[in-house]
Amino acid sequence: MFVGRLASPGGSIADVARAAAAAPPPPHHPRPPDLLLDGLAAHYTQGYAVGLPLLRQALAAAGTGTSADEEPHWLWLACVAAYHVWDDERWELLSRRYIQLVRQIGALAELPLALDRRSRPLLFAGELTAAAALLDETRTVEEATGSSPWPYGELSLAAFRGHEANAAALIRTIMRDVTRRGEGLGITAAEWASAVLSNGLGRPQAALAAAQRATEYHEDLGFSNWALVELIEAAVRGGMTETAADAYGRLTAMTAPAGTDWALGLAARSRALLSGGDEADGCYREAIDRLGRTRLRVELARAHLLYGEWLRREKRRADARVQLRAAHEMLDAMGLAAFAERARRELAATGETVRQRAVDAVPALTAQEACIARLAGDGRTNPEIGAELFLSARPVEWHLRKIFTKLGIGSCRELRDVLARLGPDLPHPLPS
Repeated sequence: MFVGRLASPGGSIADVARAAAAAPPPPHHPRPPDLLLDGLAAHYTQGYAVGLPLLRQALAAAGTGTSADEEPHWLWLACVAAYHVWDDERWELLSRRYIQLVRQIGALAELPLALDRRSRPLLFAGELTAAAALLDETRTVEEATGSSPWPYGELSLAAFRGHEANAAALIRTIMRDVTRRGEGLGITAAEWASAVLSNGLGRPQAALAAAQRATEYHEDLGFSNWALVELIEAAVRGGMTETAADAYGRLTAMTAPAGTDWALGLAARSRALLSGGDEADGCYREAIDRLGRTRLRVELARAHLLYGEWLRREKRRADARVQLRAAHEMLDAMGLAAFAERARRELAATGETVRQRAVDAVPALTAQEACIARLAGDGRTNPEIGAELFLSARPVEWHLRKIFTKLGIGSCRELRDVLARLGPDLPHPLPS
């Protein structure tokens, strides 16, 4: 799966899947990892619709039949299966369980992967600050263990935020490193992130090129599927409707059998882009309704944005303002700056002036500093904070001095008062 498009002849995922499918059944009642293997083997040898029920059976059985020590070894794959079958509820539950178990057993070497798996559903839910806290922790663990950086979460965050320079630098580094390591999945991840970034910045041609590169290898789970959605939006905005229609056909080959609100909501949003008149209107409404029943607030906000843009082009300015206002408020609050700016420009084109959002009273703490502040405010000692964050007591003390300076306070008692005032505006420690 990680080698992906860079596999050597005879070593592709399909070759491995055929070997797995031909292996004898387990000598015991199938456990979740057995079901995962069967589902993935069926997917790669017989197609999405055949593997789907087996993967769902595996996800439903997660948490049974294996010990807490063994479970983390396959939970990372269960998280992949959850988003492959477009099940945001299972994705949330399994990513949470995975990181909790890794912390519980103290598997430091596995923690960066668990943090990555947990950060992604947070990103799609629009909880970018919580995701950033986990990614700060990832860097701390990598430094402590001397392990190679795992940059995909950081890249996803930069793309969602619309941080072009940061994302571009990460993409260059990833492309260089994954090609050297033979990690084809990283190419797909980088191109998907580039497509998200470019769509946010309103550059459909660049988004289209990146999304096409991401989707040219069909077997990468997750990133390749998500890139189809970016491809459809970029192709329609760039006037390449045949390219968009082809991508839509590939998308619905998965979303139709999956049948979840996530899957069908994205399919409806994509179909709306390819439609006109009453059909487009109905598809946008369906997309907003379905995505509104999921945890995927980023996808919901983007549905409002696309609907508002379409309504403005239809000269339905009053209706457009309603959708664009909802999109701007959501995207701005979540921190998706590029998409929020796109919504602001569209609102301005309808004749509505968007007020500058008042600067929050939140101090400029990093995500890690915010986590340390929360833990200290809860009464944890420096060694206890260090144990939870995999830091020694000395760096914790150094971070606390910086926190006190930034907040203009001198004690943990004052820190508790500041935290009570700021409430949810600072991330909670170690989001799980």
